Amino acid sequence: MPQLDMSPWPMVILSMVATLFLITQLKMLNFTLHTTPSPKLTKTQKHKTTWELKWTKIYLPPSMYQ
Repeated sequence: MPQLDMSPWPMVILSMVATLFLITQLKMLNFTLHTTPSPKLTKTQKHKTTWELKWTKIYLPPSMYQ
């Protein structure tokens, strides 16, 4: 049974890793990274609601007689 010659394997593996690294680097060059958006200064408007215009009383439920 013939033996498998393993001498070229490290060179094949190293060249494959180098090729994959170069391909990924070239793919990453095509991506445009977006910068973080700058915060916009907006004026907050105070809206008056009906429950802010008048005072309301919160009643407790009636207690049960024992």
